[in-house]
Amino acid sequence: MSGHGFHVHGPHDHEVEHVAQHGGDNFTSRLAVLTAILSTIGAIFGYMGGHSQNSALLYKNEAAIQKTSASNQWNYYQAKSNKQNLAELSVTLTSGEAQEKFKQAVERYKKEKEEIKAEADKLEEAAKEADHKSEAEMHVHERWALATTLLQIAIALSAITLLTRKRWLLAAVFGSTGLGIAVGVMGYLHL
Repeated sequence: MSGHGFHVHGPHDHEVEHVAQHGGDNFTSRLAVLTAILSTIGAIFGYMGGHSQNSALLYKNEAAIQKTSASNQWNYYQAKSNKQNLAELSVTLTSGEAQEKFKQAVERYKKEKEEIKAEADKLEEAAKEADHKSEAEMHVHERWALATTLLQIAIALSAITLLTRKRWLLAAVFGSTGLGIAVGVMGYLHL
């Protein structure tokens, strides 16, 4: 505060000054650095989890678009089938030049239906592929989310370890950290 004698500070300030003047203990310093590293890795894992979730949603949206397009193609196919059926009926009800015209129409509708069916099948396959990619990305997202959670647990255990000064809790910190990083690597490798 000012240099005139009266200075009030809290216990935390006193501890910070003490560490600055006399040096902190190695245990506290190392655990603080570990916590900072875990926070950084956790933030990266959280970002990757969000990215994979967004990708899954984009693929799911693409699948819905492809399914709608395929449905439209099948509706178009059905309309051509109806026209073909009417042309086939007209073949039996007419003769001569009119009958020939309807026979050509039947053949034209058959050919058009084959093309429409091929397009509808292609769109359905694209929808299935997009659905598969979405499911794969959601699996990866779950890995990232679990890895982030495990690192958050490690950070919480680290704080408890600092507060209680119980060194045996370090095993839980390192265990949760190891599991979190292993699951994060699995997410990165899409396993």
